[in-house]
Amino acid sequence: MSVTPAALVDRARAGDRGALARLLSLIEAGGPDAVDALARLYPHTGGAWTVGITGAPGAGKSTLTDRLIAPIRRDGAAVGVLAVDPTSPFTGGAILGDRVRMQGHATDAEVFIRSMASRGHLGGLALATPQAVQVLDAVGIPWVIIETVGVGQVEV
Repeated sequence: MSVTPAALVDRARAGDRGALARLLSLIEAGGPDAVDALARLYPHTGGAWTVGITGAPGAGKSTLTDRLIAPIRRDGAAVGVLAVDPTSPFTGGAILGDRVRMQGHATDAEVFIRSMASRGHLGGLALATPQAVQVLDAVGIPWVIIETVGVGQVEV
């Protein structure tokens, strides 16, 4: 069953986490449907605080991200995490190595954690990371934390 970008945007903005996940996948894939969805989301952007975490491999990026989620949630705000990971040579998707450090928040409905594969894009971010931030912002998530793949990890 095909779902239009307009329907995904409406469902995600209404709080449907499945639609939000599908919308992020659409944005990562790119193409005309992604452009359509982003155009529909754009008027609802501009309200989120965005925090980036970067550093050398093993420096504690995932641990710091986990520790930042707790006070945001204690204040009652929702938080989205975009965790950029190295790309699996087998599946082309993200290697989910450090998500285990954020499992304490996995059952919290106000915490949305999305892993994104770098897919060879240098600089610690996936190509679609800025657009993914816009999506989370447009659906009403006031805090977005971006955890980069790590300086030097993806270039190896």
